[in-house]
Amino acid sequence: MLIGEGLRLMAIGMSIVFAFLLLLVGVLTLMSRLVLRYAPEAEPLAPAGGAPFPVGGGPRDEELAVVIAAAVAKYRAMHHRV
Repeated sequence: MLIGEGLRLMAIGMSIVFAFLLLLVGVLTLMSRLVLRYAPEAEPLAPAGGAPFPVGGGPRDEELAVVIAAAVAKYRAMHHRV
């Protein structure tokens, strides 16, 4: 008797969860279609013909490389003592 009630309760619970998941999938599909239909298209972030950032070595790059090398050397000296 108790096993039958437990199985019945399990079936009801699983049915409710399944129905909720079906509803969720349907709503998300509908939202996706609405967004694709009515949302404006995104503009490109960078111009198609040019690089998104400056390329090339300059005095700033050399200075940065020296600073990074000094920071790495200091880190290694502090944490890798032999």
